[in-house]
Parts: sequence; C-alpha cells; structure tokens
Amino acid sequence: MNNWVASPYPPAMNDLQSLSSAQLHRAADLKEQIEKLENELASLLSDNSAATPKRGPGRPRKLPLFGAVEVPDRKRRKMSATARDKIAAAAKARWAKTKKAGKTSL
Repeated sequence: MNNWVASPYPPAMNDLQSLSSAQLHRAADLKEQIEKLENELASLLSDNSAATPKRGPGRPRKLPLFGAVEVPDRKRRKMSATARDKIAAAAKARWAKTKKAGKTSL
C-alpha cells in the first residue's frame, strides 16, 4: 500500500536501489526537465530583469510602455566629408577668436 499520498515523489531513497540503470537515467532526465521548467516558470513570474538576456556595453534601451507601439530604429545619417571639414573649420575659427581675445575657455 502506498503511503506517500501528500507528495508526488516517493518518500524514501531506498526505492532508488530497486530501479534499473535505464530507469535511473530516465529519472535523472525527468528531474533535469522539471528543474528547467521550474526555472522558466520562476523567470516568467518574477520581474523582467531576471528574464532579460545579458546585454552588451553601452546605455541600456528604455523599456517600452505597456501598450505602446514600437517604432523601428532609423538608420543613422552619415555626414559628408565636406560637412565635417566645414564644422572643423568653424570650430578652429571660434578657438582662434577666443585665443586672440586672451580667454582660456569659450
């Protein structure tokens, strides 16, 4: 007669000695699957920080608001070489003007 009604698992380790090696391997596989599912369930029930994958370096993205529509990332525009040269020339002119006036900062 089974006296382990309250738990789905057998009460004693003595039962493991009566199992064959194939049954022990199957039991070990089932235990791994149970642990994996329990971890997955825990991550679903906990906050999102545990479920998010590891991120790379840099500033983290903002989490979307509930019900918000996600906008696809835009491609960054590339500045032409002539535009960069114009900006550099303007910066050099500003610094030349500042140094001429005798200031150490803009």
